[in-house]
Amino acid sequence: MTEKRKGARSIKDIPADILKQLNQGVIETANLTEWLAVDQKLLLQNLLLQNNRSEYLKPVLKMVDQLKKQTVNTINEAIGVGILDQAVKNDDEEFLLNLSTHPADLVRCWAAYTIGRNDKLDFKEKFKKIQPFAADSHFGVREICWMTVRPDISKYLPETLSVLSTWTAHENEYIRRFASESTRPRGVWCEHIDALKQNPGLGLEILEPLRSDSSRYVQDSVGNWLNDASKSQPEFVVEICDEWLSESPTKETQYIVKKALRTIRK
Repeated sequence: MTEKRKGARSIKDIPADILKQLNQGVIETANLTEWLAVDQKLLLQNLLLQNNRSEYLKPVLKMVDQLKKQTVNTINEAIGVGILDQAVKNDDEEFLLNLSTHPADLVRCWAAYTIGRNDKLDFKEKFKKIQPFAADSHFGVREICWMTVRPDISKYLPETLSVLSTWTAHENEYIRRFASESTRPRGVWCEHIDALKQNPGLGLEILEPLRSDSSRYVQDSVGNWLNDASKSQPEFVVEICDEWLSESPTKETQYIVKKALRTIRK
């Protein structure tokens, strides 16, 4: 097994050969610094050249150029949606399947958008196809993939919460974490879910099974979920935390509760 590569701490410190490999899609980014340094337009160009799909480049770049605000995340989404549009127009399912197992994490992020933004799939099909991305070994793919289905979660809230509640029993901690992180009332880098801000109790079918989860990754997400809710419904969060501590006084639950109450009890 090869030792995991450590990324540079600042963009200027990334070795030229590493940056070249990142932009060619040969290797994954090792950390957030590298993730931010990748030239996604160049990576796209290289990807399409390598797969004999160069005719997709202009229309996809046009979508990127039309963005009001170009950030790593908005470009990521625009490229993913652009690739989806081209694949649909050209009946190119094969290309989409290749992207989902690509060695470059940012390409797999684009692939997640080709699922999450595909109007031909209902939310159950999207969730089924997105689950392998939720289990991805790369942090970036795991973050992006829940954002791709967030609009569906908001639109079909009771039904999607019901599906995701089954994910809380999954053996993979990343998939359990997806259930919590994707439904956070406020979330990060995404639209808020007003129904959960006003009535966070709707999310208990996901939170309850995770209140003493063994994974710190999951614990952080559950704590952050409740902290989100505490900004609009503090009484609810205090009540739930008291209940959990009395029924489940484990170190895991204590950690989650401390994180949940950090805004209320500064």
